[in-house]
Amino acid sequence: MGFIGWIVLGLIAGAIAKAIKPGKQGGGWIATLVLGVVGAVVGGWIGSALFNADISSFWSLSTWLLAIGGSLIVLIIWGFLTRKKA
Repeated sequence: MGFIGWIVLGLIAGAIAKAIKPGKQGGGWIATLVLGVVGAVVGGWIGSALFNADISSFWSLSTWLLAIGGSLIVLIIWGFLTRKKA
């Protein structure tokens, strides 16, 4: 998968992750893009390391699930890092 494919996958995966996780997450489409691309990389790394999953195909279901899962992980970690103290 090329560079543009990773960006498109990251943007969509980040948007889906933000829709799945309840609550308010700040940031616009650029933050969603960065979140999704980092999440896709994290999800791909975890999938390759634990499940020996192939993430080279854009249209593969495993690629999308790993990207969305990785984006959720990154979104949760980002929420812990940026939450305000009461």
